[in-house]
Amino acid sequence: IRFLPLFDRVLVERLTAETVTKGGIMLPEKSQGKVLQATVMAVGPGSVNQKGNLQPVSVKVGEKVLLPEYGGTKVVLDDKDYYLFRDADILGKYTE
Repeated sequence: IRFLPLFDRVLVERLTAETVTKGGIMLPEKSQGKVLQATVMAVGPGSVNQKGNLQPVSVKVGEKVLLPEYGGTKVVLDDKDYYLFRDADILGKYTE
């Protein structure tokens, strides 16, 4: 991706919603629910704190993160949907 977020922003790609249940039943789009998991695609350099020091972003490219249900700015790059979130808006990251 040729996109670099500014400051403490993080570019993520949401994981795709489950369209079939474990029993093989197709789910309509309305009942799929919002996917709150995403993969970090790019991160900004961080933000400057009150002392003037650079505070780096707390996630790294490739990590899987938990997003809030609402928020984020949709960005379309190469016909794919990505979302920009501030570092502080990301709720957590998954560890292997």
